[in-house]
This record gives sequence, C-alpha cells and structure tokens, in this order.
Amino acid sequence: MMKSGIVDRSFWEGKSVFLTGHTGFKGSWLSLWLHNMGATITGYALPAPTKPSLFELANLTDILESSIIGDIADLELLRQSIKQVSPDIIIHMAAQPLVRKSYEDPVETYRTNVMGTVNIMEAARSCSSVRVILNVTTDKCYENQEWQWGYRENEPLGGYDPYSSSKACSELITSAYRRSFLNRTEIKVATARAGNVIGGGDWAADRLLPDMIRALTSKEQIQIRNPDAVRPWQHVLEPLSGYLILCQQLFLKGDAYAQSFNFGPQESDAKPVEWIVKKMFNMWPFEHPGYHITKQDLKHEASMLKLDCSKAMHELGWMPRWPLEIALKATLRWVVEYSNGRNIRELCEQQIKEYETTSTSYFV
Repeated sequence: MMKSGIVDRSFWEGKSVFLTGHTGFKGSWLSLWLHNMGATITGYALPAPTKPSLFELANLTDILESSIIGDIADLELLRQSIKQVSPDIIIHMAAQPLVRKSYEDPVETYRTNVMGTVNIMEAARSCSSVRVILNVTTDKCYENQEWQWGYRENEPLGGYDPYSSSKACSELITSAYRRSFLNRTEIKVATARAGNVIGGGDWAADRLLPDMIRALTSKEQIQIRNPDAVRPWQHVLEPLSGYLILCQQLFLKGDAYAQSFNFGPQESDAKPVEWIVKKMFNMWPFEHPGYHITKQDLKHEASMLKLDCSKAMHELGWMPRWPLEIALKATLRWVVEYSNGRNIRELCEQQIKEYETTSTSYFV
C-alpha cells in the first residue's frame, strides 16, 4: 500500500546530523536542505574537491555547527568527532565517486570507499546517541548485465571497475555490520543506491553535465565518449529527498526499513548520453559550438544502466517529482543565474522550495 512519503520538516527540526562528504556536490545541497529545516549539522570531509565548489560559493561553513576537515580513513579522528557530537543520525556520503578516477588510483578508491564504510560503522556503534545510519552507495553497485530493464535491490552485487566494486563492497560491509553488531543495538542502518545526479554546482571532472557546462560557457566544442550509454539521470534533489524520507522511517519505525533502496527516475527518463547533449543544446539560451564524439579508450564503462525504484515508491511512498526535462532546465537556469552573479545560497534554497512544492502528478 502506498504511503504518503514526504520530507517532514518538523521531524528534522532540532535533529543532530553527522554528515560525511559535506563539502562535495551532493553533500552541499543536503547540508543546505537540512539547515533550512532546522537540523544541527556537523560535517566531516576532505576539503572541497573542486575549484570552484558549491560548498565555498554558498559559504556553507556558516550554516554548520562544525565543519571537520578529516579523512574518512582516519578511524580515531572519526570516532572522536562522532563521540563529541553525539548525533541522532549519521548520513555517510564521503567517497571517491568517479569511475574513471578509480582506474587511475584504485588503492585510494578502495581505501576510501571500503575502509571508510568500516570506520563509519565502527565509530557509530561506540556512540550511544546514534539511532540511524544511512550509507549512500550507488546504482553502479550491481553486477551489470547490460539489461534493458532496471536493477532491483535483490539483484546480485558486483562491479567491473574499482569504483563500482568498492561500492558493492560497501554494501556488503553494511549488511555484515547490521547482522553481526548493530542488530544488538538501537542503531538502524540502511543503504541508498542512487542514479546519475545532475544539478547546479557540480564541477567534477569526467561527468557529462559538468563537462558540457564547462564547454558551453567557454564556447568550446563538447567531446563525448559514449554517446549511446544509457543512464538513470535525475536532479540531485530527487535522491536527497529519498535519503531524508528513508532516515525518517528508520528513526520512527526501525527494522522494517533497515534495508537497501534504489532512488532513480521513471524508466522513461533513462536516456542515452547523446540525447542529453542534444536536449541541452536545444535549451541553451546562447550560441554553442556543437559536439564531437571522441575515440573510445580502453577504460570499460557500462553501456546500459537503469534502476527499478518500485520498492522505494511502495514502501516509502517516495516518488520522483521532476521529470528529466525539468531537471535539465533547473540545472541550466542555475548555471545562467550563477553566471549573472546571483547569490548562490539563495538560488539553491529557491530550487529546494520549488522542488518541495512540486506535485508528483507529473508521473501519475
């Protein structure tokens, strides 16, 4: 039976949240949303990973109770930080998040994504205040079969490249800690697997939308590697809303939600890379120099990836609110307004409000 899955502002007011990866793209948007609802946020992460960065442009240090610059692989610093804060909820987003970078530095990828997960679980289970842990992994944690249909949460985990397999490992670690240790505590733990996120404020390398925006704003020809690759594209606020709703249910109802959940778009919004490029060109309000398909290199990347999110829809009542075309328009509007000197924090807050007040009837 469908439940009314909404982000409950009254739930988050006054909650103490320990957020790892707060200086990143998704972490910055989530920090702002949590602050806007009255939560007290302690961030733990390495310095902002890009220049420019949303974290710095929006002056997000000002809205945090504390911003701890630390390595997720440093167990003692992590343990001390969590103990000092005594949070109600831990949302673990710190990661090495790029497939192509994982080929260049697999050791760092596994150190961060595997041992980082171990360290979060170890640090959390020694802190009596913690009630919820949400480990954010990825849609790429599944053993990719190049299927035409979406992966469900009970599909086999795997991963061809170091990034994908490190996130599958993170899922297995979470499950092992849940069953071996956390089931004897008050802590409820779940994992969230999200699709490819887009949105304003992402300057990461080797991601389609940031690469496109860099090229468009510098009037350079866009180069794309895999024009036929299909991904479950969604605005960053879509999975973040799912994370918040899942944390609410874990806190209030416990074990029934201590599972894994997919958060992605409707199946019709899983589109090829070249479709995204052409759609962006049609929306871009200025001249553009076109695109060029580059020669394939030897780094393997999946061609087909979709998510089946029916579990989140039926058990959490979560629904995507912004179809892909609206998500692309919101991203481009953010870029144009940023270029025109708009206050970035105000712009993000405005888009969060717009998202919260959008009906899910787009998909009905």
